Amino acid sequence: MHLKYRRSKRPRDRKAEAPRYNASMDDSRSDVLILGGGVIGLSCALYLLRAGIGVRVLEQGTPGCGSSHGNCGTLTPSHAPPLTMPGTFGLALRSMLRADAPLYLNPRFDGPRLRWLLGFVRHCNWRDFEHAAAARATILRRSRALLAGLVRDEGIDCGFAEEGELYVYRSAKLRDADERHHAAVLDRLGIEARRLRGDQVEAMEPALKPGVAGGLFHPGDARLRPDRYVAGLARRVRELGGAIVNGARIDRLDVDGRRLTHVRTTRGVFRGERVVLALGAWSPLLARQLDLRLPMQPGKGYSLTYTRPARAPRHALVLREPAVCVTTWADGYRLGSTMEFSGYAEGLNRTRLDALRRGAASGLHEPEGPELLEEWWGWRPMSVDEVPIIGPSTRWSNLHLATAHGMLGVSMSAATGELVAAQLAGAVPALDPLPYAPARFGL
Repeated sequence: MHLKYRRSKRPRDRKAEAPRYNASMDDSRSDVLILGGGVIGLSCALYLLRAGIGVRVLEQGTPGCGSSHGNCGTLTPSHAPPLTMPGTFGLALRSMLRADAPLYLNPRFDGPRLRWLLGFVRHCNWRDFEHAAAARATILRRSRALLAGLVRDEGIDCGFAEEGELYVYRSAKLRDADERHHAAVLDRLGIEARRLRGDQVEAMEPALKPGVAGGLFHPGDARLRPDRYVAGLARRVRELGGAIVNGARIDRLDVDGRRLTHVRTTRGVFRGERVVLALGAWSPLLARQLDLRLPMQPGKGYSLTYTRPARAPRHALVLREPAVCVTTWADGYRLGSTMEFSGYAEGLNRTRLDALRRGAASGLHEPEGPELLEEWWGWRPMSVDEVPIIGPSTRWSNLHLATAHGMLGVSMSAATGELVAAQLAGAVPALDPLPYAPARFGL
């Protein structure tokens, strides 16, 4: 289910307009009001509750109904290198001629998307690339370390498995290029990437067709079923005393001076001493009400979910030439990935789903499962510098941001929740918060 927030006019001081609140309305007040019930919002809620802080989560659909639902469910410190590297813009421009390209930039004119793209291009240099890679590696490794304990301690049944992820190459040219760039960056960051020959890869993965040129194995990566993980987070939030309000589409934010006072939704009016904006790709739409221009665009991804095939891969795979991610669970199987920049265009794109099928068929003996369970699309919240935006707003005294995690929301979720909880509780964070601070964009 995909819902969207209304585009609203700029805020004004609505103190004079505010109605009188009766006792029942006072019950809607919370220590922290979290806007968004995806994996990031729920992770923030869980860590805040663990710190003894009361929370209420407002979700426009149901928990995890957006990008938290249909992604590939991989936990990947190996994805620390960002898209912002020299050459990416040229690749994106060439993709405009191929609607099935793994990275596709829709040529339709869109002012906000064009402004984001120009900002993205400015970050496509080696200095910004190295800065973003270091920031992403730090939060990814912290989150990966936390997740194993979180799943265990909170009793979340989500098919969590620590078996690594394997990049598979059929082209020696692409293999060599990734060894020079991707693997070399991981070496500098201290993230293990094992170089494998083609015969070693085929021995590890009998599900692969012959003709493999080589591979990169990332033993520190893991996988889980994202929908079940989010459901488990939501269950624990409620069990620990947090409230989750479903179907609460946000219509308006009321402010008084530099402070958010009320959040008006289709399920009523809510207040919080602190407000956390964790709306993923919808964050920029709502932030406009606060005169905040979040440098983000939705990056549309797709997935196909099946029952498990007989010759399912043993590890999570990335088939590099078609850029298809393959994830196997004990009771399911998913093909996913692709990145489409088409603004807030909704709906399935058959061309891109067919590209996933062709890409899987090029590398696997049994590319699809016996029964197709779901065709899915979702918007990933892509920041202009490929680093998440986490921390207090410099312009609104009680607003905290936790958004722009791109393709790595599940992977970064635990560390994001821990960081937000530490900041709101006045504790010393486990991570240096500076690389993720909204202040870098004047937010």
